[in-house]
Amino acid sequence: MAAASVAAAEAAEAAGDTRQRALDAIVVTAQAPQDGVAWETDPKLPRQPVPASDGADYLKTIPGFTAIRNGGSNGDPVLRGMFGSRLNLLSNEGSMPGACPSRMDNPMSYVAPETFDRLVVVKGPQTVLWGPGASAGTVRFERDGARFDMPGARVNASALVGSNSRRDALIDASAGLSQGYVRVTGNHSEADDYRAGDGSRVPSRWEKWNADVMLGWTPDADTLLEIGLGRGDGEARYAGRRMDGTMFDRDAQSIRFEKSGFDGALKAIEASAYRNEVDHLMDNYTLREPNPMGPMPMPMASNVDRLTYGGRAAATFDIGRWELTPGVDAQNSRHRRRSAMGRDAYLLLPRTQDADLRQRGAFVEAAYAASASSRWIGGLRLDRASATDHRIAAPGMPPQPTSGETRDETLGSGFLRHEWRRGEGFSAFAGLGQVRRMPDYWELFSPNMGPMGSPNAFAGVRPERTTQLDAGLNFRSQRLDAWVSAYAGRISDYILFTYHTGGMMGTMTRADNVAARIRGAEAGLEYRAIDRLKLGTTVAYARGENRDAGTPLPQMPPLEARMSATWDATSWSAGLLWRVVAAQDRVAPGQGSVVGQDIGESRGFGTLALNASARIGQFWRLSAGIDNLFDRAYSEHLNLAGSADFGFPADPVRIYEPGRNLWLKLDYSY
Repeated sequence: MAAASVAAAEAAEAAGDTRQRALDAIVVTAQAPQDGVAWETDPKLPRQPVPASDGADYLKTIPGFTAIRNGGSNGDPVLRGMFGSRLNLLSNEGSMPGACPSRMDNPMSYVAPETFDRLVVVKGPQTVLWGPGASAGTVRFERDGARFDMPGARVNASALVGSNSRRDALIDASAGLSQGYVRVTGNHSEADDYRAGDGSRVPSRWEKWNADVMLGWTPDADTLLEIGLGRGDGEARYAGRRMDGTMFDRDAQSIRFEKSGFDGALKAIEASAYRNEVDHLMDNYTLREPNPMGPMPMPMASNVDRLTYGGRAAATFDIGRWELTPGVDAQNSRHRRRSAMGRDAYLLLPRTQDADLRQRGAFVEAAYAASASSRWIGGLRLDRASATDHRIAAPGMPPQPTSGETRDETLGSGFLRHEWRRGEGFSAFAGLGQVRRMPDYWELFSPNMGPMGSPNAFAGVRPERTTQLDAGLNFRSQRLDAWVSAYAGRISDYILFTYHTGGMMGTMTRADNVAARIRGAEAGLEYRAIDRLKLGTTVAYARGENRDAGTPLPQMPPLEARMSATWDATSWSAGLLWRVVAAQDRVAPGQGSVVGQDIGESRGFGTLALNASARIGQFWRLSAGIDNLFDRAYSEHLNLAGSADFGFPADPVRIYEPGRNLWLKLDYSY
């Protein structure tokens, strides 16, 4: 929420006036980081482009984030050119890694952003509190406990319609009393194939739903015990894949306990546990017809599932100038699969386990207040990670050389950061962090080959080690907010995928370890020219090199700038967003990650979007937008090549983004 809106809301509440609420202007880019490294925003706020259908889509409002488009939904998030498990992606403190060997159902596919209360992002290896391996950053979608001082109810609901038959409906309702509450969230979202700026139809149809219920016990103001249950499903077809996702079944259970208000050094304790299971189906016949001239001419389906369960416990102590947070966490993850030729023939086969992954960790993070304007924050964590190969060779194929073997790794991580303030408006930070990251499921089991001299990726791919310096400056005043955040790092044993296309085996992938170097920066400025007019801009730049080969790192997003103007009249607002992306000529064709690869240089582009929002009475808000106003035909650099099943040529062709897109959204908040 903008600072002016917050002040207006607080003033109205203090005066006892609830007839008119301040309006939240439409978010086009996230505000400045709150404490140097952490970004926090309310995912319920209206945003442009068209409100997000998944977690990756919402993250793109934060400078430094991009996404690899899968289709109309379920993009894979990228931060500063880093992807996969380098980003620790959490929802309600639990992990829900997808099951697809190519990350068709990445963790953000199962997140409906508007059903959460808070999105918190920490860029870089600058925290150890939320699990291992977060070399690029940590993303947390969180829900708060729905406390009530007296019997009552709260409701947030919305409905959206837009181009390409986009239709969304959402409800978030809670009711309770001082001793407890019940909260129910649900959403349904769908769209047809979209039209690109050149008029072509891009296969991108999708539909998804989620439903969650939380039961909370609040015997006093300092205690919370909550149980959560969730289900969801969906389908999506993809112009850049040989199969579509025809099932995204989600089954989630969680429990958390929080207690504060202690006397003495102990201030708070928290504990949580979760069990998340996804059942994902891919086929080439439900949402498309098999291509008789392609590599998969017959109907085929692949059914994969992944069960992940774990927990976390931590305590907070205040000891003089010190604040300490020690804790432990753990996670187990089991992956199974089955596949068959023929329509629904997979149903006749048993599921076979191919992987088992485990992690046990202990951590401590501490903050020391050196003075009123200076503090030090540091953390250490130690993890024991293991992976077991349960793969069994298919009939007629050579046996897996590592079948039945287990890999164990002991991994240490830590950081030290200094933060200081000068006066009311200026702050700065600088921190050095190091993370050792266990190769994830996709890096151990998806590649066809491992490094030279190893029997496969499971045996040969080594853990990554990232050492990174992060630094930043923030300035806030009555009229001007400005910030900059920069980073530079070295990655030992960076896990790089190389794609080999052609021959009888089709596309083959090899995973290698290389030495890499990364650096870049994000910056933003917001200027309130007059009380109602706000001008803003953000810039993001990322660069990476493969030091072994002397070539660029693949899948690096190009330089991007966003410029916005907003007129905020309290009860209504209007704005525009001009997004400009530079060409990218630093590429490594045929290299990338399990999600995608560089398919050549890309051209720059610019798009203009308009938005408006108005308060209708006390509880209603109407917002509207036009994305890609001039119907530009353009494609993002991070992209998947179009599939021949939909008529794309054999030479890699980028998938165009949506053309002109209109949307209208009605929100109710009580």
